[in-house]
Amino acid sequence: MAIALAAANPAPWFTNLRPTEQRVRARSADDPILRDRIIALSPTVSPDEAAQVARCAYNTGRELAREWRVVWMAGVQNFLVNIGARKGGLCFQWATELLLRLNALKLQTLDLHWAESYAGTSGEHNVIVVTAKGQPFEKGIILDNWRYEGHLLYGPVTTDPEYRWTENPAEFARRLKAQPLTTPGLGPANGEAKPLTPR
Repeated sequence: MAIALAAANPAPWFTNLRPTEQRVRARSADDPILRDRIIALSPTVSPDEAAQVARCAYNTGRELAREWRVVWMAGVQNFLVNIGARKGGLCFQWATELLLRLNALKLQTLDLHWAESYAGTSGEHNVIVVTAKGQPFEKGIILDNWRYEGHLLYGPVTTDPEYRWTENPAEFARRLKAQPLTTPGLGPANGEAKPLTPR
């Protein structure tokens, strides 16, 4: 039934089954391509910070996939969360958890951004974008754990064929002020984060 419901929803996530050359699935926590793409954002980027971000983004996806018992196809996980059969796995939850963990790194040469696409629709999607310090959002790299069930997908923010990303600084600030959902070591989880998106 969940698959039928997911297939009936025309949202963009359902058609996104294969990455392109612009979007790459990270192969490990030490993915050299992701690390090098982050370093290439600017000569001012610390290689150590680039490696920390790549490692954190990859590990966050894998850890949450286990914790949330994520199933194949993001739309099915959404359905299970919405009926109460899973405690997490909506796109804003993935993005929030990643934001909190990356923010805890106290990055000095990189900036984080909250990104959204199809805002206010059933196809709304949220991710974290990383840029060099002071660099425009449009130069950044998306970090997306939702599309492939906790397998990190990354690529340039402006060349994502499935989504048109815009920055939302107000949501970025709000998410940082809110209690984390499940992030270890960052305070107690309240489990009652109010979704601003339908996903």
